Amino acid sequence: MKNITLAIDEKLLNEVRVVAAKKGTTVNAMVRDYLTSLASLEDRRERARRRIRELAEKSTAEVGPIKWKREDLYDR
Repeated sequence: MKNITLAIDEKLLNEVRVVAAKKGTTVNAMVRDYLTSLASLEDRRERARRRIRELAEKSTAEVGPIKWKREDLYDR
């Protein structure tokens, strides 16, 4: 595991230490958990994008000619 250096406002750090203590954890663990969830979220988004592209490529749906004008959408 690698260590990183993080610059953070002292007041904010003290507030986060209190939050961590209430949760029975450390600031370090909270940052690590957050970064892990962030990376996981990005991975899930990328997999979802890939899956959508795969489905679009396999799709046999056909789109007919467009018979409306953009202005028609706002004509109410």
